[in-house]
Amino acid sequence: MKSDLQIAQEATLIPIADLAAQMGIDDDDVLPCGVFKAKISLAFFEKLKERKKGKLILVTAMSPTPFGEGKTTVSIALSMALNKLGKKSIVALREPSLGPVFGIKGGAAGGGYVQVLPMEDINLHFTGDLHAIGSAHNLLSAVLDNHMHFGNKLDVDEREIVFLRAMDMNDRGLRDIVVGLGGRPNGPAREDGFIITAASEVMAILALSQNVVELKERLGKIFVSYNRQGEPIYAKDFGVHGAMAVLLKDALMPNLAQTIDHTPAFIHCGPFANIAHGTCSVIAINMAQKLCDYTVVEAGFGSDLGAEKFVDIVSRVGEFNIDASVLVATIRALKFHGGAPKKDPRSGSIEQLKKGLMNLSKHLENLHTFRIPPVVALNVFEGDSDEEIKIVKEFCKEHDAECAEVTAFATGAEGAVELAEQVCHAIDKGVCCATPVYDLEDDLQTKIEKVATKIYGAARVVYTPKAEKDIRRIQKLGFGKLPVCIAKTNMSLSDNPALLGRPENFKITISKINISAGAGFLVPLTGEVMLMPGLSKVPNATRVDIDEQGRVTGLS
Repeated sequence: MKSDLQIAQEATLIPIADLAAQMGIDDDDVLPCGVFKAKISLAFFEKLKERKKGKLILVTAMSPTPFGEGKTTVSIALSMALNKLGKKSIVALREPSLGPVFGIKGGAAGGGYVQVLPMEDINLHFTGDLHAIGSAHNLLSAVLDNHMHFGNKLDVDEREIVFLRAMDMNDRGLRDIVVGLGGRPNGPAREDGFIITAASEVMAILALSQNVVELKERLGKIFVSYNRQGEPIYAKDFGVHGAMAVLLKDALMPNLAQTIDHTPAFIHCGPFANIAHGTCSVIAINMAQKLCDYTVVEAGFGSDLGAEKFVDIVSRVGEFNIDASVLVATIRALKFHGGAPKKDPRSGSIEQLKKGLMNLSKHLENLHTFRIPPVVALNVFEGDSDEEIKIVKEFCKEHDAECAEVTAFATGAEGAVELAEQVCHAIDKGVCCATPVYDLEDDLQTKIEKVATKIYGAARVVYTPKAEKDIRRIQKLGFGKLPVCIAKTNMSLSDNPALLGRPENFKITISKINISAGAGFLVPLTGEVMLMPGLSKVPNATRVDIDEQGRVTGLS
């Protein structure tokens, strides 16, 4: 079979202005970024305010493997298949980060015959949103150091600065650094560090804001540091939040692209679900819902991460009702979680497949806990046997879940029609009633413990002395009623990536709790989770290249 990149490069696209016109978007509201991608103006978003919303389908997954289970592919395929059935559907996805693209994943725009295009642009600089986010974020860092260099009027305690710099690349060497070296002209020397742009609070703020006024207000609330009296200092205290909003004014507009069969796709913002809230922007989802009958939204990683955060954080901000959910699984991932060889989980046995079904069972339970019972999408790969597929389908039936085979990677929209039909049937039944795991009025520890015990399956939660100190400070500052966006490994239901399957009697360790006052949530960090990933031993960057005709290779 041809590579993803070959398929993408051979596809015939329609001009983005023509696609927008088919969607009923006025020319004046389309800001083309080249021929095949565009931003849609916020003025158009305002025009849609009185329009009724269509149905919302949330796509999540079982605990993934390092190989990826094709959740983006299934999301795109489902939207394409809904259109093939005569429905009107738009898929809403996150923008890829350069870190994973050049790290281990390669491309992040779907695969095979279900891709969003232009694939190379989407995977690389796209419309420049992530660069704008990094610039706005680092402007605040630069102003902070400049303020301390010129007298430190706010009495910033350099030992208590919590706002790190950001960069859209995996670079373990920048996790902990020292800045200000080289003498007095270079500012005060202090410890600092970088996080990946996807983990930036500025990214979360952009994804959760619905207009420029709200964006600017949220940016002003970014908690930067304490002063020497232990009082909080915010971005607005430096007077820089207006300039940050200026850098982000274009990035706030959603990006319109298309799938390989010209299904519309909004691709906007890119927060990771293991260290942030993990779905595309509230504006993009709202706009899609006003323009179609069925909006397909991908939530990052498993039900314990992206789906939980969509229910507990994003749906509260965007006032979203979830009408159906899809849970992506693969034979390979089930075998992986059942103890199959990690380098080649497909070689695992039937017994390992059956053992791995326990991971799927927990994710099914989670979605029932959210009261959004799922349709299981079994993403079928070449080599998956009829016996293996039958075992998974029978397991789903025993757990009161429909299961559809998805072969769209190889066959396009046709390979997801069964899934689309089952999802439409689930919507018609009207059984979804999305319910948060915790109440906002719960105290901070109760929120954390409800997520850890009900969704992860932990026996208990333990707090380091640093985390206990953070809790006291958070309560004193009045942030205890904010929702929690728990940062945790995506590889396990626990906070230990080595605990596969459905671990039992484990504890969740909270090492510290960051305040994202502008985004409007708290970020408890579990285990050894990193906000700046590192590259793999042989990064995908070594495979990316360009030939003399300007054709890119290595993104798939």
